[in-house]
Amino acid sequence: MAEAHQAVAFQFTVTPEGIDLRLSHQALSEIYLSGVRSWKKRLTRLKNSVITGVYPASPSSWLFVVIAILATMYTRSDPSMGLIAKIQEHLPVSESMSTQCQAVVSAVLFSTMLWLLLIFTMRLCLKQLLSYHRWMFEQHAKMSTTTKIWALVRIFSGRKPLLYSYQGSLPNLPVPTIKDTVKRYLESVRPLMDDTGYERMTKLAAEFESSVGNRLQWYLKLKSLWAANYVSDWWEEYVYLRGRGPIMVNSNYYGMDFLYVTPTPIQSARAGNSIHAFFLYRRKLNREEIKPWLLRSAVPCCSYQFERMFDTCRIPGTLTDTVQHWQDSDYIVVYHRGRYFRLKVYQAARLLSPREIEFQIQRILDDPSPPSKGEANLGALTAGDRIPWAKARTKYFSSGVNKRSLDCIEKAAFFVSLDDDEQGMMGDDPAASLDRYAKSLLHGKCYDRWFDKSFTVIYYKNGKNGINAEHSWADAPVLAHLWEYTLATDSFQLGYNAEGHCKGNVDSSLPRPQKLNWEIPPECEVQISQSLAVAQAIADDIDFHVFSFRDFGKGKVKKCRVSPDAFIQMALQMAYFRSRKTFCLTYEASMTRLFREGRTETVRSCSNESSAFVRAHFVYIIYYYAADVCRRLFHSASEKHQLLYRCAMTGAGIDRHLFCLYVVSKYLGLESPFLKEVLSEPWRLSTSQTPIQQVELFDMVNYPEYISCGGGFGPVADDGYGVSYSIVGENMINFHISCKHSCPETVSEGKTCSQFF
Repeated sequence: MAEAHQAVAFQFTVTPEGIDLRLSHQALSEIYLSGVRSWKKRLTRLKNSVITGVYPASPSSWLFVVIAILATMYTRSDPSMGLIAKIQEHLPVSESMSTQCQAVVSAVLFSTMLWLLLIFTMRLCLKQLLSYHRWMFEQHAKMSTTTKIWALVRIFSGRKPLLYSYQGSLPNLPVPTIKDTVKRYLESVRPLMDDTGYERMTKLAAEFESSVGNRLQWYLKLKSLWAANYVSDWWEEYVYLRGRGPIMVNSNYYGMDFLYVTPTPIQSARAGNSIHAFFLYRRKLNREEIKPWLLRSAVPCCSYQFERMFDTCRIPGTLTDTVQHWQDSDYIVVYHRGRYFRLKVYQAARLLSPREIEFQIQRILDDPSPPSKGEANLGALTAGDRIPWAKARTKYFSSGVNKRSLDCIEKAAFFVSLDDDEQGMMGDDPAASLDRYAKSLLHGKCYDRWFDKSFTVIYYKNGKNGINAEHSWADAPVLAHLWEYTLATDSFQLGYNAEGHCKGNVDSSLPRPQKLNWEIPPECEVQISQSLAVAQAIADDIDFHVFSFRDFGKGKVKKCRVSPDAFIQMALQMAYFRSRKTFCLTYEASMTRLFREGRTETVRSCSNESSAFVRAHFVYIIYYYAADVCRRLFHSASEKHQLLYRCAMTGAGIDRHLFCLYVVSKYLGLESPFLKEVLSEPWRLSTSQTPIQQVELFDMVNYPEYISCGGGFGPVADDGYGVSYSIVGENMINFHISCKHSCPETVSEGKTCSQFF
């Protein structure tokens, strides 16, 4: 009860002498320090908004301009060409202000206007330079004059940018022409159709282009003039938030721990270090100290997706979900053996040390209290269909103790799950153990993750960890940036003592983690069971295989003068054709963060060139001739893939444009057989690369074992594959392959993929 008394700021009792008022100095001190911490954050954000607002200049440059103008005035020259005198004439007359003082004030006002004009000019120049993307299509040795001039982008990019410094200078995503999009689309589906089917699709496309296409295009152009990005808001709403099926497996994705190393076998210690590292990252994020990602160390990419990384939750609705983001929470919610705990990570405005967080986590692990009635499987509501969850949330969690506990989960910085299983590469069958590890991260037991939170961190009994992320708020590279930082900080900066515990001391007076209370009625328990049954069926149907290919890596591929990504995509085309004797519509995710609020675009990896190479390869294997023809076709296919990738990155993709045209047609109530057929085509091969973004955090030479296996996701189509891969160092490629047991034509392990590689 001591902790409960400390939480009360004051108490009073009525006595014969009057009212006896007793103040709790510890509670008042806590309130004071919390307010100080809040104001520090506000001042930091205000300072950063000023710095970002004038970037690529700096606030100190204003003083330089003022001093320079004043200095020229004292040399009896007028750099303003009479403007300072004009300003002085219009200053309000004041007896306390001398003529000389008025001249100085006028000079300062003119200097400020000149400074703002220079900033506007620099930002305009930077925006124009960032709108030029032809440099991406040119070889370094054959750069055009325009590209050489474009290299001035380094001059206008400024120095020491904050995370959001470039946001105002990024160009808007351009709207491709209908003609170009239709042409690229028809080219992309040619290897997937016979002559009759292709002729029919060509007629549908021509009819669309000559009828409703131009009208729909007009609305998109209007939106592109008004909005920062004509795709992203609709993409978030209609692709993610309006989906009424389960997000577990179908939308959420995961990231793995180190492949060969477990820094400590103590579950609570691993949680202590990494949770502390998460909050160190959040502190850097709030201060905007994270460097914006620069393509080729010169071209900035959009950072807006970082804004909702922490303190964010997806809220279910009957028609559509919403993403809600709160201000910095000072706690996390921890799940263990069916119980939910609120764990404060700040004490007296101080972030708890890793050892103190370990101490608190161990308290939760040692807590013998059973879950309350209906609490154990409560998380299954977030794993099932969205409409039942939305209705249950409104009916059973909109008031009382249930609302308070649910608010606590949704407003937490992030969610933590303490798992009693042991996972990772281990035992006599490391391949099977990796597969189990992947499935555990992707769906767990279907009730021991909170799939609506922006991310859930899972800590296993043997010290392994992993992360599961909700997809609507951001794409995988953004979360991967956080995950890389956390893994590196955990192992290389914080470290562990000889016994495997976190370093540092413990304040034993820390209040215990607070167990959340629930009052779950029997009707809600029925809905929880139904959601669990739906989720369990999905989880049981997922077939997963994870493996590391170490025969060669990007080092050898580059010696062949081929892009490693194009090489892998051609191999995947070959593997699919080998198993199914046909080609399929292939999705590869490409980022569009060169534009403001950009997210992703689709690279259609199956092309005329790739299919020609694959067919020629199998002819060569069977008949043993024309190896040089295969090599030529392979290079042609790889170059085509790179061209498609660059087009997608620079706003000349196909699928986001067609998607937005389809959305406009639905708003206008117009039917388009062409768009309807395009948007209904299944992606039987969905692929994505997870690049390592912060290579400076990992020393591959001295610590080659400290590598992550990357992450993965579920298949998009019932009869298709989901393939995620990460290129690690010079000699390793990790693959995560998913499909469904219910489809007899797909298998994650075997000749289909792993034996090919």
